[in-house]
Amino acid sequence: MARTSTVTAFTDLYLPTINGVSYTVALWRERWPRCRDSMAVVFPAMDGYEPEEGEYALPSVPAPLYSQYRLGLPAVPDDVPASDVVHLHTPFTVGIAGLRFARKHDVPVVASYHTLLGDRADQHVPDPLVGELQRVCRAYERSFFERVDHVVTPTSFARRHLRNHVGADVDVSVVSNGIDTEFFRPVDAVAFRDRYDLPDGPLLGYSGRHSPEKNIEEAIDAVDGTDHTFVLAGDGPAREDLEAYAADADADVRFLGFLDREDLPAFYSALDVFVFPSPVETQGLVALEATACGTPVVAVDAGALTDSVIYGETGYRYDPGDLAAFRWAIRRALSENDRLSDLCRRRRAMLSVEHSLKQLATVYDALDP
Repeated sequence: MARTSTVTAFTDLYLPTINGVSYTVALWRERWPRCRDSMAVVFPAMDGYEPEEGEYALPSVPAPLYSQYRLGLPAVPDDVPASDVVHLHTPFTVGIAGLRFARKHDVPVVASYHTLLGDRADQHVPDPLVGELQRVCRAYERSFFERVDHVVTPTSFARRHLRNHVGADVDVSVVSNGIDTEFFRPVDAVAFRDRYDLPDGPLLGYSGRHSPEKNIEEAIDAVDGTDHTFVLAGDGPAREDLEAYAADADADVRFLGFLDREDLPAFYSALDVFVFPSPVETQGLVALEATACGTPVVAVDAGALTDSVIYGETGYRYDPGDLAAFRWAIRRALSENDRLSDLCRRRRAMLSVEHSLKQLATVYDALDP
């Protein structure tokens, strides 16, 4: 079995844009040297971001439909070094460039399945065309992933989805993306609560993109008519609609806006329960971040959250659309907060990126050079 030392990662999503994929790639690149040697990253150039050593920015153009993203032109610079393995994190222009790069240098290629493309079809086309766009997305994903040597998915759900729903005939290993448990840890949140004037009563929260597929309205409905305070960190295209929706609820709902990354451990630590009603996650990193900070999670029993939230240990799950069950899960998590918080803290080592990269190294090593 060969020992993989150097990796070249290709991704259409990277810094300074903040999302689950860019966060994961940046963290893997930072921590891979603790496990092996080095990890280079190839990505679309973004205004205001100067590549560091080992980062290679491709010329880019604005991405259709998503103005905050860029599409990299699929021409790899000559100074990108050959490596032991190529890892593709996205199936778009930069991912395709990485596939060509791997074949040119005759090295194995691994791909991560981070995003369920078809599940967001209804955001881009009228209802009568959603089914057709979903079929196109599945066909494209199937074609892309069947061209690589191995696929890693962050959860068992994502593996099942890729094989059974997308229909890809691929070798798949489940490897969590992992999180930075040196950063996400229980901290004193008094100063954070004081800064945002948060009350002492039951405090529930959500952090992440405010967009329709996240189903945040269901969380607002769950706190409607209760004495709970619900705080939302982050921003996104649905924020204005959510604020209007919350204004009609009989509940204390507060929008904190985008938080600096340095504030996130205090945000999670301030909460009694983190709520996560999004059914479209392939892992749900924010749920793991909350867990690492000792905060139980109440999540919809759908998508990857079925795997990421351990029922009765790191929180509770409820059936999609069952508001009574959602409220019951919140009440139970609040009543068992001390026990659940202790179990969350005990799982921190399993959530770490270092644990994930050791598993990833085993996947790389098993590939034929």
